[in-house]
Amino acid sequence: MEILGMTLFYLGMLGSIAGGLWFLFEAFSENILWGLGCLLLPFVSLFFLVMHWNKAGRPFLLQIASIAPIVAGIFLGFSPS
Repeated sequence: MEILGMTLFYLGMLGSIAGGLWFLFEAFSENILWGLGCLLLPFVSLFFLVMHWNKAGRPFLLQIASIAPIVAGIFLGFSPS
């Protein structure tokens, strides 16, 4: 079970990282100030998400969906320490 938990955990982390990078790519493709703001300032990502849902919605939902395998991996016995 621990190997399954580890696999789910790392797949979830990979999805979360991919979603975050995709989100930053969309912010930078909109405008360099959006990208820098999302990268460096708190809450700018939230404003970008609300104002540009058509571009940023899918990467955001990928990050949210990645929480499930991470939690499942932890419950299956993998402890990332």
